Amino acid sequence: MRATLRLVWVLPALVLVGVFVYLPLVQNLQFSTLKWDIYSGSQEYVGLDNYAKLVDDPVFWSSLGNNALYAVVSIVFQVFGALLLAALIESIGSERWRRGLRAVYFIPSAISLTVAGLLFYFVYEPNLGPLNHALKAVGLGQFAQAWLGQESTAMSAIIAMSQWQGFGYSTLLFAVAIQRIPSEIYGAAAIDGVGPIRRFVHVTVPLVREMTGLMAIVTISGAFQVFNEVMVMTAGGPNNSTQVLGTWLYRSGFVRNNFGYAAAIATVLFAITLGIAVAQLWVTRRRRVEW
Repeated sequence: MRATLRLVWVLPALVLVGVFVYLPLVQNLQFSTLKWDIYSGSQEYVGLDNYAKLVDDPVFWSSLGNNALYAVVSIVFQVFGALLLAALIESIGSERWRRGLRAVYFIPSAISLTVAGLLFYFVYEPNLGPLNHALKAVGLGQFAQAWLGQESTAMSAIIAMSQWQGFGYSTLLFAVAIQRIPSEIYGAAAIDGVGPIRRFVHVTVPLVREMTGLMAIVTISGAFQVFNEVMVMTAGGPNNSTQVLGTWLYRSGFVRNNFGYAAAIATVLFAITLGIAVAQLWVTRRRRVEW
C-alpha cells in the first residue's frame, strides 16, 4: 500500500519530466536527421548528413571555440576567483561588513542578462561610451576602440560583461559553503600557528570542494549555453567572430531556415554538457567531504 501511494505521488512528476524533457530530446535527435523547411513544411530524411556538415562548417568550430574560451575564463573568475573573494570576505571580523560586502557583490547578479548586455553595449560604445572616455581621461586614449565592432576584441568584451554579472552569485554560494565549515577546525589551525594563506589552502579549499565541483558543473554548462548576452550585444558579429553554439543554432534554424541542421547543433551541445556534468559529478562523488 505504501509503495503504491509513493508511486501515485511520484508519477505526475515522472510524466512531466518525460513529456517536457526526455520526449523533446528524442524528437530533437529525430529532427537532426531531416532536411526540414519549417515554413513550407517539407521534410526530407538525410541521415547523418547534418552532422557531416558540422565537421566542415568553420563557423561551428569557431563557435565551439568561443564557448570553450567562455568556459575557461568563467572557471578562473567564477570558481577560483569567487572562492578567493568569498574567503577574504568571511575572514573579516565584523558581521556588518561581511553582510554589506556580500550584498554589494551580489547586486550585479540580480540584473537580468539582457539588461546587463544593454548596459555594457552602452559602456563599450566607441563615441559616447564611458569606457573610452575613461581611457582618454587617464592618458590611455591609444587603447580606446570600437570594442564590439572588431573581431579581435568583441568576444573578450562580451565575456568580461558576463563575468561581472555572474561573479557575485558564485561568491555568495562559496561564502555559504565556508560558513558551514565548523569553526573548531579554524580554531585548531590557529592554535597550531597556521597562517591565513595556509588555512585557505589546507582547510578552506579541501572542505568546500563539493561546492567547487557543483559550481564548476554549473559554470561550464552555462558557458556552453550562452545566448542572451551575445544576441543583445553583437548578434554573433562582426563577421561571425562572436558566434557561440546557441546563437549559431538560432541563426541556422530561424534565419537560414535549416531546422535539421539546428537540431544537429543542439544534439552536439547536449552531448557536450551532459558529458562534462557526468564526469564532474563522478570526480566530486569520489572526493566527497564528510565531518
